Amino acid sequence: MGKKILLVAFVLMFAVTVLASEGLAQQKKKMKVAFALLSTIHDLGWTTAHYQGIEFLKKEMGDQIIVDYTENVLAADTERVIRNYAKNGYEIIFGTTYEHMDPMLMVAKDFPNTIFEHCSGYKMAKNMGNYFARMEQAEYLAGYMSGLMGFKNVGTVATQPIPEPIRGVNAFTLGLLRGLKEGGHKHDPKKVNTVVWLKKWLDPINEVVLAETLINQKHDLIRQMADTPDSARTACYKKVPAIGYGMDVKLYGADCALISTVWNWGPYYVDAVKRAMNKTWKPQEIYWGFKESLIAVSAFHPSVPKKVQEKVMAELKKMKEGKDDSFLGPIKDQQGKVVIPASQRATDKELLTMKYFIEGVVGKIPE
Repeated sequence: MGKKILLVAFVLMFAVTVLASEGLAQQKKKMKVAFALLSTIHDLGWTTAHYQGIEFLKKEMGDQIIVDYTENVLAADTERVIRNYAKNGYEIIFGTTYEHMDPMLMVAKDFPNTIFEHCSGYKMAKNMGNYFARMEQAEYLAGYMSGLMGFKNVGTVATQPIPEPIRGVNAFTLGLLRGLKEGGHKHDPKKVNTVVWLKKWLDPINEVVLAETLINQKHDLIRQMADTPDSARTACYKKVPAIGYGMDVKLYGADCALISTVWNWGPYYVDAVKRAMNKTWKPQEIYWGFKESLIAVSAFHPSVPKKVQEKVMAELKKMKEGKDDSFLGPIKDQQGKVVIPASQRATDKELLTMKYFIEGVVGKIPE
């Protein structure tokens, strides 16, 4: 009898051990995913949008992944943060701003079995791809709406003078000029959008100062492009309409915003992680827009006429179907030179490397 009890106990212990081992094995199978974030998840703009993307990823794949992120990762600290993640066995690591590109590339060379994904840049490696969203599509629609409403002296608080904000300024201006023309509003085609530069991604104090300066110069609409809603909120405080950027700024005190252009990173994070898990990941240059739901626009302000809303949404529908005329030529630069010929569209390469302002923009691109 005693031997039988011992045998049963042994069998039970063996079963528990096997189950525990299987549990550990299953836990080990969870993919480790990490993110380096530019600023705080509470910046109400760029990083908040990436954080929402992370939350979307966790919701969609929570039982299959382990996720970590580090906030306030500036250029000087990027290599250390990313290298630590790679050393600790994170299998796919996302950098979320242009400044992360070069440090990530250095680390990628030292960890050939780790997958690296970089947002907003252009460099690649065998184990490093890059991804971005066609925010210029949403910028174009915001400009189109503004032009249809008759705004012809816009002031834009821009961030860093790299291709991403430059093409955003140009897209907004192209939409603005089209809307003004279709709406029959008299305007100076060479002076509809004045740009001032923060030379930072976010700088709440100077965002307020620059917005106030543009308002004092009698600009009739303020275009926010920074990673916080402060320039839009300043416009609202001064009783001047605004266009929000990155998030729906009406949620953060800018209740005068006519519309906001919105990042939606979640679908890409899910797609990239699934490819990594399925062993189908390869380095790519991803450039998605409305069609892939990587960007969106907020609800319109009640002051936006219904006919204007309908025209904007009709254009958005075309973009979702794959027809994007936002950079359809002929398009001239500030000096009057044709940069995109008639009936041609800017290529992705031209968009991603854009370093000129189009006709209609007032202001220079700093060196």
